[in-house]
Amino acid sequence: MSKIIATAAIRGAHKIVGRAEESLRQALETYGPDAPVAFPNTGYYLPVIYGMTGMVVEKVGDLVPVLERAKALLPPVPSEKVWLPYLGPALDAGMATLFADEIIEAIKYLGTPPYTMTSKPTDDNLWLGAADDVILRKRGIEFVDGTAPGFAAVVGAAPTNEIAVKIARELQEKNLYVFMSAETDGRSFAEQLAEEGVELGWETRLVPFGKDITATVFSLGFAARAAMSFGGVKPGDFRRVLLYNKNRIFAFVIALGYVDDEKYAQAAGAINFGFPTIADTDIPQILPTGICTYEHVVSNVPHDKIVSRAIEVRGLKITVTKVPVPVAYGPAFEGESVRKGDMHVEFGGQRTPAFELVRMRDAAEVEDGKIEVIGPDVDTVPEGGRLPLGIVVDVYGRKMQEDFEPVLERRIHYFINYAQGVWHMGQRDINWLRISKAAFKQGFRLRHFGDILYAKMKSEFASILDRVQVTIYTDEAKVLEMREEARRIYAHRDERLKALSDDTVDTFYSCTLCQSFAPTHVCVVLPERVGLCGSVSWLDAKASYEINPHGCNQPVPKKDVIDPVKGQWQSCNDFIFQNSRGTIERVNFYTIMEYPLTSCGCFEAIIVMLPECNGFMIVNREHAGMTPCGMTFSTLAGMIGGGVQTPGFMGIGKAYLASKKFIIADGGLARIVWMPKDFKEQMRHVLEERAEELGLGRDFLDKIADETVGVTAEEILPFLEEKGHPALTMDPLL
Repeated sequence: MSKIIATAAIRGAHKIVGRAEESLRQALETYGPDAPVAFPNTGYYLPVIYGMTGMVVEKVGDLVPVLERAKALLPPVPSEKVWLPYLGPALDAGMATLFADEIIEAIKYLGTPPYTMTSKPTDDNLWLGAADDVILRKRGIEFVDGTAPGFAAVVGAAPTNEIAVKIARELQEKNLYVFMSAETDGRSFAEQLAEEGVELGWETRLVPFGKDITATVFSLGFAARAAMSFGGVKPGDFRRVLLYNKNRIFAFVIALGYVDDEKYAQAAGAINFGFPTIADTDIPQILPTGICTYEHVVSNVPHDKIVSRAIEVRGLKITVTKVPVPVAYGPAFEGESVRKGDMHVEFGGQRTPAFELVRMRDAAEVEDGKIEVIGPDVDTVPEGGRLPLGIVVDVYGRKMQEDFEPVLERRIHYFINYAQGVWHMGQRDINWLRISKAAFKQGFRLRHFGDILYAKMKSEFASILDRVQVTIYTDEAKVLEMREEARRIYAHRDERLKALSDDTVDTFYSCTLCQSFAPTHVCVVLPERVGLCGSVSWLDAKASYEINPHGCNQPVPKKDVIDPVKGQWQSCNDFIFQNSRGTIERVNFYTIMEYPLTSCGCFEAIIVMLPECNGFMIVNREHAGMTPCGMTFSTLAGMIGGGVQTPGFMGIGKAYLASKKFIIADGGLARIVWMPKDFKEQMRHVLEERAEELGLGRDFLDKIADETVGVTAEEILPFLEEKGHPALTMDPLL
């Protein structure tokens, strides 16, 4: 290993550990040893420390032994005359640096935190700070399913804002997350992007953690939590945490500008995780392989090559289908918004008539690759103008089925949103689209909607589609005519879906996507029960199986009924037993009280028994507060996740609440006695309809307690009694 790098890293580690020692001394004097200390809304405490050592830090005094652990890891600074070129001391110094980073950053949260603690910057603060568990669950799954192939930790600043934007856009186009920290000569990469009007935040995958060099640890903390949350690694099993990251989290450091001792120390910490450093300056290199998959430090890389070189050094394989549009294209732009002042033209959104439709047609009716625009293009309207819009995608395929139409149609939202400067929301005839001024100036026109949909439909659904043809309508009379046809098709689909039930099919479908982090979990998707993540319906799973018969969605035969009320079939038990590695022997689909479906970790909400109220509470992932069962969502998730059966507790998708089969063996919707207020309002419309169907009355939701009533069973019980909640008169749960 390079003597210069090792010496610099060890010097830097001594500086940061010394800084942590001084911060801790001041915190003990100011706040005392019993002051609570934590990163916001996480069950992983200080995640690098927790993952590497298993040490739980809950108060300031708990940081003292952590600091001693960091100091013990520090090797002496090498002398000028004698040097043994061993990698071990530098790696130890790197880990000591990360421990010290977390001490410093945790103490910052004791006073007024310098961070927004939101998912995107505010008007007066660019820095987000540590990601909470809601973000971890939502974003971390993307590293498991391949939606996000990895992340780049960008440290420092580019020579110019223009170079910074080019690097960021290239990383986004590769679908990588960009975690930003530290500065060079007072300038940071995130500040450069913000100055150029680039939208930052988790939604655009450009995440500004903090300007301090110690904020770099938030990137490593995210990686450590991924190992514990999705890899099933136990806290303190440092070897498995590090190996999981080397083998599963494809991350790397891009060091921009002058690399000082503290940055060398951070790089040494990252190398422990198998994350190499690629620099734009002429620093010493570490080219032999060892801890990292390939080289450890590569330097003097030109800015136009730095992203591709970093991907190569990390051993990351990225397949990006080039979509022929004049703007950047990729999932990283899905969360980008186009505000009214930034738009060139908009369509729909109740401002003009609009719709979108996917139709299955006969072979003779579809000319593969044909894209036609009927009506005026966007360059015929003044800036800020409006046009009607109809998008019709006609498809033919030997394996295409009518049931797949809405599955493909929902993908229109994602495919169009992946274009930079193009914004889409809604579907069917309530869609709303905007094209930004910047995208228009780069040449984006209506035909490019067709280019996007043709390329993505053919690439993602190649196994079921042989021909795809796209027609874009902006002539208002034609849009109105075609919208009526679309509405007839929508109505026909709705009637078919209403007729689809658990009782009318002979096959359910599995989803084992999450087995990479919950090896014994087998999600089973029913017509009347959406997947726990909320994003996989029975039709989606069926379509997925047709598209890829060897994928994570497999048919589960429904034969040999054991208990029709609780929903247990022998064939389902056999499938689950085999695919849970012989762990789960039986499952009831319609109760959570006995052999419930296992939970992975990606569920949208959790349902929990409240015996004192003879009912159940439901808490959604977004709710950070306490609940009547005495646990927060994060704590509950940690308890029931990982593929275990936990009677009385179960993860669910939100849409399951409106199902006719919703915990029907336990009493159904009438058993719900508590849910967060915002969640209740979000679900109000569908739950009121379902309550009326059940004879509970449209005012049933107002009988359900929320956090404004109380967060303990004792607090909410008088409210339930006053409102005459039906759960109180039902048969006892226990």
